[in-house]
Amino acid sequence: MVTLRVVVADDQALVRVGFCGIIAATPGFSVVGEAGNGVEAVEAAQRAKPDVILMDVRMPVMDGIEATRRITESTDVRALILTTFDLDEYVFAALRAGASGFLLKDTLPADLLTAIRVVAAGDALLAPSVTRRLIGEFARTGPAAGAAGAAAGALQPGVGSQPSPARDRLQRALTDRELEVLKMVARGLSNAEIAEELTISPATAKTHVAHLLTKLDARDRIQLVIIAYQSGLVGC
Repeated sequence: MVTLRVVVADDQALVRVGFCGIIAATPGFSVVGEAGNGVEAVEAAQRAKPDVILMDVRMPVMDGIEATRRITESTDVRALILTTFDLDEYVFAALRAGASGFLLKDTLPADLLTAIRVVAAGDALLAPSVTRRLIGEFARTGPAAGAAGAAAGALQPGVGSQPSPARDRLQRALTDRELEVLKMVARGLSNAEIAEELTISPATAKTHVAHLLTKLDARDRIQLVIIAYQSGLVGC
């Protein structure tokens, strides 16, 4: 069995110990580092090279957003953001910094472990409805929000007809099937769900997603969702 290596970064000792206890007690998981602030988190990620780092947002010395940015820029470690609130404004910035998903701190132990597996596998946490709201909000408030909003409006009857250069470029770069798959990824569908909806094999669905990641130079599915929203291919 492959053991997933995890670093836990949280300035609240009780929270950190709790997460570490759950992870360390589960076969197939190993805690390889802890951090009480962002600077320690960056150092732990670079030193231990875990598969996943659980990253709190609000920490002293350096916050989780900047720590996530430094980690994702300098390592292959995937960051899973921990937050108290399901629409914490800081999480939007964390996604821009390269985080692969986020998790509420009151998540059940089984869901925590599942989330770590998902992120370690190169996927992103898009299934929960709260995550879809988060991504939609990010698309509205991100750097290209104005263009995305105009494009989204152009897709709705009676809401203007301004063309979207970003959407046009996307449509030229991708095949019709890839555009279809991208829309489904943006809706939060898994590879299995995409396969079922398109009546194709899960392996074929996975291949389409892999092509999207390569063509769009996206780190993971969360970035695919952001691209879909910001280009106006999918409306918020």
